[in-house]
Amino acid sequence: MSAASVRKALAARASAARASASARFFRTGPGEYGEGDRFIGVTVPLQREVARAFATLPLTDCRALLASPVHEHRLTAVLILIRQFEGGDEASRARIYRLLLGARRALDNWDLVDTAAPRIFGAYLIDHPEERTRFDRLLRSPRLWDRRIAVLTAGALIRAGQSELLLGFAERTLADPHDLMHKAVGWMLREVGKRDLAALRGFLDRHARKMPRTMLRYAIERLPPAARREYLTAGSLVHR
Repeated sequence: MSAASVRKALAARASAARASASARFFRTGPGEYGEGDRFIGVTVPLQREVARAFATLPLTDCRALLASPVHEHRLTAVLILIRQFEGGDEASRARIYRLLLGARRALDNWDLVDTAAPRIFGAYLIDHPEERTRFDRLLRSPRLWDRRIAVLTAGALIRAGQSELLLGFAERTLADPHDLMHKAVGWMLREVGKRDLAALRGFLDRHARKMPRTMLRYAIERLPPAARREYLTAGSLVHR
């Protein structure tokens, strides 16, 4: 069990053609949100296979994988950490939470954030509400991925009946300039509506006119057609 063994296992499953396609899909070109990221071309199911095989990888080796410039190394490390976190005791969960929080620069594309933030950060916050202030600070970060981490972490609390953090974060991201934040916030608002329609409608009644168009469309996706038209019309008054 070592980081080198994980890298070797991933290399055996790699495809140059898939690497090229992934680089395009995750926008790694100059000026794009994934600029400079490197892929070797391993599908997520195959990465999960490797994560299962190395489920007991020591945390020091997980940290080494998180420091890799190769995307699949980092995502596989996240998948291993999730397995260990979900099967661990309180002390183990705390160590994994702190490790990933300290290494969050490794979470530098939407798939890495969306995999790690709910399953580790969000799950930890359910039992440790005192940690919420950390994510309040991340929401103010100039780094896109820190802000998305904050939103996806808050979104994980929705299933526990705790939507207030996400609603507060959503209100503070109405002026965020990045489309990936608009999509994330709209998606999480839609999740609020699945469990508490009144809370979603209340948020929309207050903010639909100020919401970025993409955020609004994601948020209202599951509402009845008449309600969707109502909010889109309200938003259009601003977005014309």
